[in-house]
Amino acid sequence: MRFLHYIKDRIPLLVWCTLSMIMLALFLIAAGNSFDTVCVVLCFESMVIAIYICISFIRRYRYLNSLLQLSDSLEEKYLISEVMEKPVHAEDEVFYRLLKKADKSMLEKIAEIREEKKEYREYIEQWVHEAKTPITAMQLMCQNHKDRIPKGFMLELEKLNHYVEQTLYFARSEETYKDYLVREIKLEDVVHQAILENRQLLMQNEVQIEVQASELTAYTDEKWIVFILNQLFQNAVKYKKDKLVIKIEIQQQEDKTVISVIDNGLGISKEDLPRIFEKGFTGQNGRKGKRATGMGLYLCKRLCERLQVGIDACSDGINGTTFRLIFYRNRLMEIR
Repeated sequence: MRFLHYIKDRIPLLVWCTLSMIMLALFLIAAGNSFDTVCVVLCFESMVIAIYICISFIRRYRYLNSLLQLSDSLEEKYLISEVMEKPVHAEDEVFYRLLKKADKSMLEKIAEIREEKKEYREYIEQWVHEAKTPITAMQLMCQNHKDRIPKGFMLELEKLNHYVEQTLYFARSEETYKDYLVREIKLEDVVHQAILENRQLLMQNEVQIEVQASELTAYTDEKWIVFILNQLFQNAVKYKKDKLVIKIEIQQQEDKTVISVIDNGLGISKEDLPRIFEKGFTGQNGRKGKRATGMGLYLCKRLCERLQVGIDACSDGINGTTFRLIFYRNRLMEIR
């Protein structure tokens, strides 16, 4: 709040004070007082009014500034009425009561939305589990009758299973702590498990996989890391060119262990690279093929943040892309 704005809001009061001083001056002159006496009285009254306005402005400024600082310190700013002091002025008390009512309404609405969101998430999880049962049954039937299954059917079934799993992981991504088990795992085994889950996709596209043998381990959740690797493999196949080669390297770098997934596909343009983990972003390659949803890498980033695993990508836009999963040593897991 600026002083000029404060004065502007009190123009009616200043006009009233000016008229009062004029009437007082006329009364004093009519009563036979000298001009000097009238001037002294008016100067004294003007000084009193000026001091009152300055003190009032300072107090008001400090009070409002403290409210702004309090609001900035709150993560949920709509709770400010719960922590602010009850105002002294009558006008402020009215606004305080209105703010309390608004906050109460906001909290009730938030609780209602959270409950609806919870019910929706629970429904999605239940639907996914029910949908996976017939998918698993069809996969077993296909394996038992390979000679009678049309070419490509197993691949489409595998894609369907991945899409269903992606839906489940997205629904659970906000509450990762309820569905993870952190333990020491051998990273090479996790990589091979992800390859096995994508075997139909990789074989149909004649993808050459090169995995660096490694005994390195990391403390993380095996299931979630396999899901992230699945997304990276599917992206590599989706944006391949000619003969696709995917190299997986597992290396120790100072205080971190890194899984690098390197492909020789189309690559990612420098303009798109900073935004590939944004929700719904498809980039130039995705828009050309019209096959991308912009959810895969966004979900990978979101899960990595929950698991305290780093993820980044580099590409020159021509010679493929390298994704890195970074497992930090001596970093405590935070339940979110």
